[in-house]
Amino acid sequence: VMSYRLLSVVGRQRASPGWQNWSSARNSASAAEAHSMALPTQAQVVICGGGIMGTSVAYHLSKMGWKDIVLLEQGRLAAGSTRFCAGILSTARHLTIEQKMADYSNKLYHQLEQETGIQTGYTRTGSIFLAQTQDRLISLKRINARLNVIGIPSEIISPKKVAELHHLLNVHDLVGAMHVPEDAVVSSADVALALASAASQNGVQIYDRTSVLHVMVKKGQVTGVETDKGQIECQYFVNCAGQWAYELGLSNEEPVSIPLHACEHFYLLTRPLETPLQNSTPTIVDADGRIYIRNWQGGILSGGFEKNPKPIFTEGKNQLEIQNLQEDWDHFEPLLSSLLRRMPELETLEIMKLVNCPETFTPDMRCIMGESPAVQGYFVLAGMNSAGLSFGGGAGKYLAEWMVHGYPSENVWELDLKRFGALQSSRTFLRHRVMEVMPLMYDLKVPRWDFQTGRQLRTSPLYDRLDAQGARWMEKHGFERPKYFVPPDKDLLALEQSKTFYKPDWFDIVESEVKCCKEAVCVIDMSSFTKFEITSTGDQALEVLQYLFSNDLDVPVGHIVHTGMLNEGGGYENDCSIARLNKRSFFMISPTDQQVHCWAWLKKHMPEDSNLLLEDVTWKYTGTGASDVSSTFAFFTFDPQKFPQASRLNKQCDVGYANGIRVMSMTHTGEPGFMLYIPIEYALHVYNEVMSVGQKYGIRNAGYYALRSLRIEKFFAFWGQDINNLTTPLECGRESRVKLEKGMDFIGRDALLLQKQNGVYKRLTMFILDDHDTDLDLWPWWGEPIYRNGQYVGKTTSSAYSYSLERHVCLGFVHSFSEDTGEEQVVTADFINRGEYEIDIAGHRFQARAKLYPVASLFTQKRRKDDMELSDLHGK
Repeated sequence: VMSYRLLSVVGRQRASPGWQNWSSARNSASAAEAHSMALPTQAQVVICGGGIMGTSVAYHLSKMGWKDIVLLEQGRLAAGSTRFCAGILSTARHLTIEQKMADYSNKLYHQLEQETGIQTGYTRTGSIFLAQTQDRLISLKRINARLNVIGIPSEIISPKKVAELHHLLNVHDLVGAMHVPEDAVVSSADVALALASAASQNGVQIYDRTSVLHVMVKKGQVTGVETDKGQIECQYFVNCAGQWAYELGLSNEEPVSIPLHACEHFYLLTRPLETPLQNSTPTIVDADGRIYIRNWQGGILSGGFEKNPKPIFTEGKNQLEIQNLQEDWDHFEPLLSSLLRRMPELETLEIMKLVNCPETFTPDMRCIMGESPAVQGYFVLAGMNSAGLSFGGGAGKYLAEWMVHGYPSENVWELDLKRFGALQSSRTFLRHRVMEVMPLMYDLKVPRWDFQTGRQLRTSPLYDRLDAQGARWMEKHGFERPKYFVPPDKDLLALEQSKTFYKPDWFDIVESEVKCCKEAVCVIDMSSFTKFEITSTGDQALEVLQYLFSNDLDVPVGHIVHTGMLNEGGGYENDCSIARLNKRSFFMISPTDQQVHCWAWLKKHMPEDSNLLLEDVTWKYTGTGASDVSSTFAFFTFDPQKFPQASRLNKQCDVGYANGIRVMSMTHTGEPGFMLYIPIEYALHVYNEVMSVGQKYGIRNAGYYALRSLRIEKFFAFWGQDINNLTTPLECGRESRVKLEKGMDFIGRDALLLQKQNGVYKRLTMFILDDHDTDLDLWPWWGEPIYRNGQYVGKTTSSAYSYSLERHVCLGFVHSFSEDTGEEQVVTADFINRGEYEIDIAGHRFQARAKLYPVASLFTQKRRKDDMELSDLHGK
């Protein structure tokens, strides 16, 4: 039966010429068993997992010149999730890095058959993404704009055009669609076998029916693996174990947290139609109907992502190879009904089988790759969220680059294992979260939506107090943070359910918070920010930090330095503020999601034998930001003259009955104000004191949406949003925060000196939208293409409405490309200033003015207390 090819594709392994080339011993089970016993005793790299991820990593490592590689598979190659994959390769993704991975995979699979001689079934069919609502069409238009600028052909088409491309579709309820003509279908198991064949021919040794029991670790470094056939010493281990990556990570001598969980995933196979579908029939994604449809041997393969998914393997590993799970037609019925609505002619078609197979999902719907923060040399590539085929080639390439060069060629922070902490690895958390994640695969995702499961995990001591005052919450790295505060007269239910690409319902609320920040006093709970203390017995702390950070930290005690933690290429591994507490102690404040990454980076680069103590004190201090310099002085028992307005200082003071409050003359918005770092046991008392004293100044709470508006209009770039490990200080206007001229060595210095000599190839730029109607037009959010004189030059990194400028403001990088060769060229300030710019929002271009500095002269609102004397306020 032809349809059995999907369910038992590995049976053809021995018939493939490439398969025979790399191991003639595979001709019999006994020979395979004998081969599996002869494990090498050492290797440079051991890869666990013989699916598309493991074979892709092996393929790319061998292409990059690494030959001493062993790949281990507990069952047979391609017999896990890869075996059951529906075989759809789609490049239409929300994240640019995912689009690039899928595009690379598409090109790789296209030429793989010619390279290896193994047929992969690659057929370029194209994909059609249907829209039943205007909001879905807007979402597709945003994706379409991003695809076009990275060279992936796509277009928005009418329902009539959809019917022409696929004559069996019912299109009466559609408002439009997106056509991606170069998407493809392919046999994922055959792709894995072809990658394995090519890797083997490049020297990779492959052993099936060999289980990895645990990874051996010594002094935080991989030293080898223990298998059921013996030990292998190695320098690098790659966990590509798919469903079992979580359990394998926890089995180590030093556990590695890999947060993923499996759910059942259903699709059906039919007999061929009376007039069999052509091989080139486009794949259909009807996200509003929660289904996908592709041609399968002249019939149909159709599955989807139901609203009520079924988590499995909740108690851990229970089988070597993934078998087809039980059919559940009652569970599949809503998807089947959706299929028949979309293709009514299928009602009389005979269904051959309902396939039920496990698929892994992660807490944020993005795959997991990178090096473990706990164990050097331990790499992970897993958790593909049903996109393993689309991402396999590109993800394997990036991970191989990471291992060989120390970093991938693209910014992959959104996929980095270190974006998670151990708190996301609770089995209960994962089980509940994946039940939310799986339906979200096809749910409409408007800007700034929030997960609902796994919440209230990490909270500030102020949480209950703020919640009672109308705080609406968002989550970052498991930490609850206030978005904004709903006034008592607002319809709370309507506000919570409001989801739009246009002007949001919270617009007026955030406006009042921003206005209060500028004219009176606002308090923002910023407890989630990462906080480290670095101390030493002698001068080691200063010596080591001077090498690890780009700005000069040899400042007087009590001063604060804004600095970067750079890599060898001069890119930001972290953007932070460091206060010198005393001659041998420093207090470091970093973004919330830097907690794991920054810790791992510091530990990796600090001398092992130094008398340094690195302590994570995030949980010890509640952080609150207070706007308005003058009013804030009235809260504290010290002389305001100790805080000159131009200085960035750190002092200790008393508030109410509490002492030891660290007050820092800095904010994360660019506005004047202070940060208070309060010992956690005093947090509620200090908050109550500040709010009580502040009543006379019109004090109120504010949230992160107000903070975002304030910092973007002040051209205040954030790490992880605007700058990353491929962004240097010279590219984002922060030359003054680098000690290049002081003759001191630091990581990244050589790269910055070279860049200063040769010029930069991109510049962070501020854009003000002039012809944009805030009430009627679609809003910019992030990722919108930027055009200069009609030519694409970059994308926005973040956007917000500026209530002071009464305009939308976007931040983004401008590149310059040669018209002849397409190569990047040096970007000068003159190049930025001479251009005429447009921002593409869902296919509509809006004129924008480019600025390299904050537009202070355009601010219209006056600070209410500009003319008031600090001494008068202090005396009140």
